Amino acid sequence: MKLTDSMEAKTKTIEEFRIHEHDTGSADVQIALLTQRINHLTEHLQKNVKDHSSRRGLLKMVGQRRRLLDYLHTTDADRYQALTRKLKLRK
Repeated sequence: MKLTDSMEAKTKTIEEFRIHEHDTGSADVQIALLTQRINHLTEHLQKNVKDHSSRRGLLKMVGQRRRLLDYLHTTDADRYQALTRKLKLRK
């Protein structure tokens, strides 16, 4: 049951952030999916403080999201602003 819920959440996120109908890999979608996984792992690590392997994975995901956000900021600043506002990453 848990796997189905995560797949549905992923599909919903892709549909919400895609640029065109068949888009699954644009920077917007990748950033949204990484944000979703980062938020989930953050909750997990608050309960499981000693899970260092998951913490390392979280740090790698945060770095990947940072690189994608930097890329989006240099290529299309308007999309960057809209995405960070929608995901509530910046104030």
